[in-house]
This record gives sequence, structure tokens and C-alpha cells, in this order.
Amino acid sequence: MNNQTKSQFVAVASITSELSAVMVVAKEISLAAANAKAIAFRAGDKAKGFQPITDFINELAKETIDLVTDINVYALLLYRLTVNEYRRTGAYNRFEIATKLAEGALYGASMQAPLENARARMQDCQRQFKRDVAHLLSQLEAVMHHARAARVIAANSRIEASQAGEYLQSLQAVAESVDKAAHTIHDNVQRCRVALSIYRSN
Repeated sequence: MNNQTKSQFVAVASITSELSAVMVVAKEISLAAANAKAIAFRAGDKAKGFQPITDFINELAKETIDLVTDINVYALLLYRLTVNEYRRTGAYNRFEIATKLAEGALYGASMQAPLENARARMQDCQRQFKRDVAHLLSQLEAVMHHARAARVIAANSRIEASQAGEYLQSLQAVAESVDKAAHTIHDNVQRCRVALSIYRSN
């Protein structure tokens, strides 16, 4: 297995691991939204401005979970593509060796067509991998957008929580948990992007 293929396997395994963590955090945000909704309901008019924010938090969590689910499916396809590329590269290398060994032999020229076919199949896989990486990077950017939006919502949550009287601490805790989760998602997704970005330009 060459270094390129090894690094592709490592990159795909890395993003799968990072996205699993993102999924856990997104579910935590969804739970935080449910808790905030219950607190805001008990607070009544004191948390009137906080109530619609809980809907935004919940919607954001659901959208993030859906996005990460789609990305995980794509990551699996990328893994399979890497396996195919590994096999096709191996086939091409064997054909190349056989073609060199057959130079000057009576039917040596007949090896050229299978060699070209093996090269074409290998290059098709490489091009597909780059296309899929580009698509995956755009999906990861969408998750980053959700993380940035979650931070804005957390900031607004703090403002609204300050009006909630005795419920201030409970709602502030929700805002802090959303902000922390957004940071975690941002960092995890950024690591995914770094792992994949090298293949966008290669």
C-alpha cells in the first residue's frame, strides 16, 4: 500500500471519528433545547423572549444531525472508493511490470491495451475521489455554518436569560452549553476539513 492510499484511509477514518463526536454533541444540543423549553414554559412571561430561541436551538440541532448523517454516508462511500483505488492501482502496477518484462517478446505489444485500460480505471478512481472530497468539504462547510449560527443563538440566549428573574441561572446554563457545543462542533469539523483539504488541490 503506497503512502497516498494510506493517508486517504487515515483521512477517512479520522473524519468518521470526528463526525461521531459531532453527532453526540448535536444530540446534546437537542436535549438542551428540550430542557430550555421546559424552563421557559415554567418561567412564563419572564422568559417570553427565550421561548422562540429554544425552537431555533432544536431546529439547528436536528439539521446538524441530518447533515452529519448524510456526511457519514458519503464518508463510507469515500472509504469504498479508496479501497477500489488501492486495488486498481495495484492492478496497474502489476500490468506495468508485466509490460516491461514482455518488452521485445513476440506478443509483448499485446500488453499495452490492458495497461492503458488499467491506468484509465485507476485515474477514474482518483478523479472520483477528488470530486467526492470537494462535495464532502462543501457539506462540512454547511455544518460549520450551523456551528456559527449556534454561537449567535447562544449569545442571544444569554441576553434573553438575563430577563428571566429566578430562572436566569438555568437559562444561562443552557446558553453556555449551546455555546460550548458549537465550539466543539466547529473544532471537530475543522479537523475533518484539514484532513481532507490536501486532496482538493492534489
